[in-house]
Amino acid sequence: MAPHDLRRSFKRPAISDQERRRQQSLLRQSQNRRDAQHHARFLASTAFSLPSQTPELEPSFSQPEHIPDSQPEPSFKDLDVVEASKLKGAEARKWFSKQLMLPEWMIDIPDKLTIDWFVFARPSGKRCFVISCNGTTISRLKNGSILHRFPSALPNGARRKDASGSSQSYSILDCIFHEVDQTYYVIDMICWKGYSLCDCTSEFRFFWLNSKLAETGACDPPSYYHKYRFSLVPVYSCDRDGLSAAYTAALPYVKDGLLFYNKHAHYQTGITPLALVWKDGNCSQYVMDTDSKGQVPSQQQVVLELQEDGKVTTCDDPPVVFGCLDGSYTQQLGLNSGCLIRFAIGEGGLVLVDGKLEKADLNYLGQANRARASADIFSKVMFQYSVRHSPLRIDDLLGSIISTVDQESKACDIEMDG
Repeated sequence: MAPHDLRRSFKRPAISDQERRRQQSLLRQSQNRRDAQHHARFLASTAFSLPSQTPELEPSFSQPEHIPDSQPEPSFKDLDVVEASKLKGAEARKWFSKQLMLPEWMIDIPDKLTIDWFVFARPSGKRCFVISCNGTTISRLKNGSILHRFPSALPNGARRKDASGSSQSYSILDCIFHEVDQTYYVIDMICWKGYSLCDCTSEFRFFWLNSKLAETGACDPPSYYHKYRFSLVPVYSCDRDGLSAAYTAALPYVKDGLLFYNKHAHYQTGITPLALVWKDGNCSQYVMDTDSKGQVPSQQQVVLELQEDGKVTTCDDPPVVFGCLDGSYTQQLGLNSGCLIRFAIGEGGLVLVDGKLEKADLNYLGQANRARASADIFSKVMFQYSVRHSPLRIDDLLGSIISTVDQESKACDIEMDG
């Protein structure tokens, strides 16, 4: 596929698939408000009751083992704290991995980027929940295993004689632990002193985070009752100055790309198009996926899940179908539904029509590592594909901001003339 053909897919003819899903996600969150207070309490209690299944010092972002087809898929929707505390191994880690809000990869430029979006430089490190409750603080990685258990200056995060406030209160922060300076960089606030912020907009959550965190002393240097330092991440409105600052400004941490948050987005668990990650070689050491040896393969590789009907799909909801394997072929290879399979994308590449995948040239490589939890998401596959063929560059992002400002200026001029 020629580079200019691929670029048209990312530039959106009228409205891209990712833009459509962003609009649908905003509509759903306004129509389906859940009991955020109950969910936050559930999450805090479960974080302390679930045992750690792996050692504390484990590689960042390690994934739980894939559940074999012979084991029943756990249903987490109606679990209470007691039931969730009985989960072990892969089931426990699988449940907890679904509690974080995970960004899609930016495969097109959102409409109204300047008006509706924040941007910040994502710290490199281990993504985790930090929960302070019952006089202690615990951090859990996105695979559910414990990273640290420690005293902190967060509300009810340490057993101190001079502690004030309700002993039953708890707080939940979405953080990235930066190994180099042993600091928890807080990228979002989910709950504060028992008050859930899940159904608040990101604009309010960031305001609340900046207002409340420093008051506790959590940003102070480590001490006896405060083992690890917490730090805020500079968040900018995504105008030209803000985007440039996020991209180029010197920071105390190693950058791993840029994160974009829609200002109106609630904190929703799982993958969402209302949060986006974007990378290039100037703001991340890891732009292209590498193999088990740390080398960039000559052909892009993807991991897909085999369905009962032979289709191989991403882990999106709904999943994106990349192809279909013949039943005799899967039997010959000993593949069962639910298993994760690694493919290489051949010379035929990926063919998109109106922002949706129509055809993919896949070459079978083998089953994925047993440590994989799930298949790739569609936006990640497309981002990696665009990096190899026609990358979305920082100049494209800056150019879209200038274009948006010009359009708004013209609209204002028209209104004033009328």
